[in-house]
Amino acid sequence: MSFLDNFPTGRELIIVEIAGQQFAIDIMAVREIRGWSSSTRLPHAPSHVLGMVNLRGSVLPVIDFAARLGMGDSDPHAASVVIVAEIGDRLCGLLVDGVCDILTLSDGMLQPTPEVGDPGVREFVRGVITHGDNIITLLCMDAVIPPSEQLEAA
Repeated sequence: MSFLDNFPTGRELIIVEIAGQQFAIDIMAVREIRGWSSSTRLPHAPSHVLGMVNLRGSVLPVIDFAARLGMGDSDPHAASVVIVAEIGDRLCGLLVDGVCDILTLSDGMLQPTPEVGDPGVREFVRGVITHGDNIITLLCMDAVIPPSEQLEAA
């Protein structure tokens, strides 16, 4: 199976900004987009876990997406949003700097992840999208919260 099999032409992606760069998330993983609000920290949680928020009576863990991707800690601001994503059978909130667009994949846009010598890149990057003069990184959502991490909405 090719990486293109999971992202056929016509698939819609949400483009978000993280640390000044654009990233694509499969729209099928997104349940809602919420404004940023402070979260309650969890003792001994990984550094990329900001804490938890109340999502209509359920506890939603919130992840600093920039920190999780190895791009430094975010500094939440008024335009920051939380993407409520379903990853596997878990819900989590992903803090991003903003939502830019919705993009529909067309022929020739999606390219394989470049070889950079670090296998960790392929863990998080499904491919790259060329759109005009921009390059948008298509993220592998399964790597955001690996099955070994027990974060999920209660």
